[in-house]
Amino acid sequence: MLKSLSARSIALLLALCGALVVSGCTTPVGPVEVRRFHVMDQTPAATSGSIAVVPADGFDGNSLEFRAYAAAIARELSGLGYTVVDAGSSPDQLATLAYESQTRRTGNARSPVNVGVGGGGGSFGGRGGGFGGLGVGFNLGGGSSERIFTRMEVIIQRAADDVRLWEGQAISEAKPGSPEAEPQLGAAKIAAALFTGFPGESGATIEVD
Repeated sequence: MLKSLSARSIALLLALCGALVVSGCTTPVGPVEVRRFHVMDQTPAATSGSIAVVPADGFDGNSLEFRAYAAAIARELSGLGYTVVDAGSSPDQLATLAYESQTRRTGNARSPVNVGVGGGGGSFGGRGGGFGGLGVGFNLGGGSSERIFTRMEVIIQRAADDVRLWEGQAISEAKPGSPEAEPQLGAAKIAAALFTGFPGESGATIEVD
């Protein structure tokens, strides 16, 4: 069963994110590669109604790491006009969240991505082979050095019938040990990039500074 943040937890975590922004702690993570897919005739023209941020299969919705990423997503959804609620309150839509981080050397190495609307029956990249069956390779690094690559994936679907309305994936990189590598800071940057120009051009890859 999907678990979600309580409304009180969301409020507290959003307040924390706001405090980080005010304090100047949101050190730029660097360019974020973003790709989105959506079905325009099913994507609301105005992002209204209620939505809950829930974990993808295999993620602990109560972990501090998940809460950091979920708070960042909830912040962006609220800014778009959604009313972010707990999943137990029967929301109109669900925003299913997955993420992962890998430390690897940049240069010729490429970071595998799997994303696409309409795949059905799949799971998020790295957890069962990806969803949608479309593979995209991002090469974010220059030169040859160690970086932490963080990937965030979100699917928005109607709660009533599980129809996917929108899904997207964003990848950023940061130096190990840097402030940008911390989940609270990195998640805010990646989430903001993921929802830039929402819903975005379906199938297009963009880079957000």
